[in-house]
Amino acid sequence: MTKNIGLVWLKDDFRLKRNLALIEAAKNHDQVVAFYLYKKKKFDDQEAQKWWVCESIQEFKKKLNNYNINLEVIATDTYKSFFEKLFQKKDFSIYWNKTYEPNYLKFDEFLKNNFEKNRIKCSIFKGNVLNEFDEVKKNDGSPFKVFTPFWRNAEKYYMEKIPTKEKKISKCLKKISFFNKTINYREIYPNKQWFKKFEEYWIPSEENASKELKNFIVKRIQNYSDLRNFPYLLGTSKLSPYIKHGQIHVETIWEECNKIKHKGVNKFLAEIGWREFNHSLINYFPHMLQGNYSKKFDKFPWMKNSKLLTAWKKGLTGYPIVDAGMRELYSTGWMHNRVRMIVGSFLVKHLLIHWIEGEKHFRKCLLDYNEANNISGWQWVAGCGADAAPYFRIFNPILQGERFDKDGDYVKKWVPELRKVPKKFIHKPWEINDENILMLNKDYPSPVVNHEEARLRALAAFKKI
Repeated sequence: MTKNIGLVWLKDDFRLKRNLALIEAAKNHDQVVAFYLYKKKKFDDQEAQKWWVCESIQEFKKKLNNYNINLEVIATDTYKSFFEKLFQKKDFSIYWNKTYEPNYLKFDEFLKNNFEKNRIKCSIFKGNVLNEFDEVKKNDGSPFKVFTPFWRNAEKYYMEKIPTKEKKISKCLKKISFFNKTINYREIYPNKQWFKKFEEYWIPSEENASKELKNFIVKRIQNYSDLRNFPYLLGTSKLSPYIKHGQIHVETIWEECNKIKHKGVNKFLAEIGWREFNHSLINYFPHMLQGNYSKKFDKFPWMKNSKLLTAWKKGLTGYPIVDAGMRELYSTGWMHNRVRMIVGSFLVKHLLIHWIEGEKHFRKCLLDYNEANNISGWQWVAGCGADAAPYFRIFNPILQGERFDKDGDYVKKWVPELRKVPKKFIHKPWEINDENILMLNKDYPSPVVNHEEARLRALAAFKKI
């Protein structure tokens, strides 16, 4: 134990289990202070996540109190300005876990160099991944651009590692404060009524993440391969917001899933694999954070149409499965993965609106927003990403609805205007001839585009590049 103070920079690390930076700090110091940097500009873009972060800070602060560790929140315009002041302080060591975005990793180098120059001990640990992004490469040392061989090699690499014993956090001698200008989490708490709805669906905590994982493994993982595509069923894990904010580590998920033998396990773990692949992509090909991975799409003739974009955002396109997805997103901060593909395809192919507009809206509304997943996912749908779906694969929103929401249960839940529409017409209500039924859904809009015409227009646009 050392007498100087151990500081822990929390980012997406609201957990005790497998929080290497926190565990090591508590092991080495009698006194530890964790801190979270609140950057307003960041949450102007990631608006929904402000609610999750506030709830997480409140809950995690209580947990850390049991270990005599204080959690302090500091408002700052930029991380750099905060740390430049911190460089001037003495008698502390600092710890943090990596965030696998190019800017964060570059900033790690800046911090490391400056802390060393000022003779301040800093320790950087592996973050919430199975493998470091640069550990999985082809035999020639180049990065993978296709998911299947990437994941085959990543799984093998991870399983061949010597497993480390899981460490537990130590209790510190006494709780102290370190920073002068701190803020209460309530000062950043969102005041929009929109966020109140999230409380019906989520409890942001490490305990609840563990509970959700256990429920998924016990009740649903055996049928995951079959049920994951049906949005009206609880067939997925719904762990993504907890993973994003670090309430659960992917190694914990891997470990628990591999204790059982079901056909759904490999399929589910492949979704963890896509997350690993996406982190690899944005670090090896950082240009995709600003635009298309595939440069030929730089000449794609995207359309600008604020009216159609607004209709899409509000779930008023006239296509029930699309509108249900967009309303689920707004109400819960989450959207079923199959529906994410459907609404994404509709925006970039039916409406010919740039995928960046969709990425921006998801960034604002998703509780599980992750830069690597969101940007890679949108480029996959648009056909301009690595190992992407071909652009000419255009989802038919009518057939997608009829296949994955056969009885219209998902649509009727999120589009109440259509609750009394017969199953035959639930995914194409514009075909209804009965005047009485038409009156029941009079508030629901007509389709903003004709599917077949939109499909031909998209294919024509693709031919231009």
